[in-house]
Amino acid sequence: MPDNGSLKGAMTINQPAGIARTTLAVLFIGLLITSCLWILRPFLFSLGWAVMIVVATWPFMLAVQKRCWNKRWIAVLVMTLALILLLEIPLSFAILTIIERTGDLFGLLNSLKTLRIAEPPHWFEGIPLISHTLIERWQQLSVISPQEFLAKLTPHVNTTLKWFVGQVGNIGLLVVQFILTIILSAILYAQGEKAAHLVCGFARRLAGERGEEAAILTAAAIRSVALGIVGTAIIQSALGGLGLIVAGIPSVALLIAVMMILCIAQVGPGLVLFPSVIWLYWSGQTTWATILLIWSVFVTLIDNFVRPFLIRKGADLPLILIVAGVIGGLFAFGVIGLFIGPVILAVTYTLLLAWIKGGEGSDPVARGGITEVQ
Repeated sequence: MPDNGSLKGAMTINQPAGIARTTLAVLFIGLLITSCLWILRPFLFSLGWAVMIVVATWPFMLAVQKRCWNKRWIAVLVMTLALILLLEIPLSFAILTIIERTGDLFGLLNSLKTLRIAEPPHWFEGIPLISHTLIERWQQLSVISPQEFLAKLTPHVNTTLKWFVGQVGNIGLLVVQFILTIILSAILYAQGEKAAHLVCGFARRLAGERGEEAAILTAAAIRSVALGIVGTAIIQSALGGLGLIVAGIPSVALLIAVMMILCIAQVGPGLVLFPSVIWLYWSGQTTWATILLIWSVFVTLIDNFVRPFLIRKGADLPLILIVAGVIGGLFAFGVIGLFIGPVILAVTYTLLLAWIKGGEGSDPVARGGITEVQ
């Protein structure tokens, strides 16, 4: 029998070898992961978008499959065509319209140089309590010359457009990325269950039950953003565009595209609608300006009711968390950050809440607020 001294000596000799083996294994795995990411780098943008789209629309795909005699290939074909018609074409149109017609926006701004603001509408006098304030502010606005107004506005418009063009990048590359997104989405639709099982298995292996719940929460957060942010943006852009068309505002297609991007970025349609109202008043079209003003207030405020309702269809998460994730993700990661930001904050928030509560119970609702994950 070996004595304690010989055992300690053997452990001392084997310890450096074990440390070296572990270090080399970690370095080798890190090298493999880095190499894989480098090889897949041209596809990461499209793959990220495809994952977001498929996760957000997976319940709809299952519903379509039930109505297509449970034929997966038919459902995949229907969903792919729907993505092309309802998502890729409108989004591509919006981005390309903004890039190609930025000159029209500056032309619209320059046209303000020849305009003079009209007298305050007569019906201002009939408004109780605030009639004198409205008339006074209107008269203060009429004193400002169009050149002075444009001198203050143009630098901000310039900066915004340059930032947006820089985020979008090359038009040809953007079209290729959209095509790849459609192809990858079709593949994920066809193999959705296998992909979900693989992700949940990896998360379970990595962090046990907590990891699997985090993966489920990630899907719920993606669905919340897709329904709440994108859905609200589409509704507001459509209603705002309808008002612009009826009021006879020029370059409506460009303005609708700008509204769509602003709504997704959580800025809101007001930066397009209210300047359009001012332009109508400046042109002397007070009746249409007043109608558009009332409609603009309605369209701007409707997101306070629509967005929370749609967000809670995906996950019962704090609204401030989703909004902060959307805005912060947009600045941190670009357009794809609209989805990545809320997902990271939602998962972190839920895991932190579970840790604070001491992990009581196993129900995800108690620890993260997942209301429904299909």
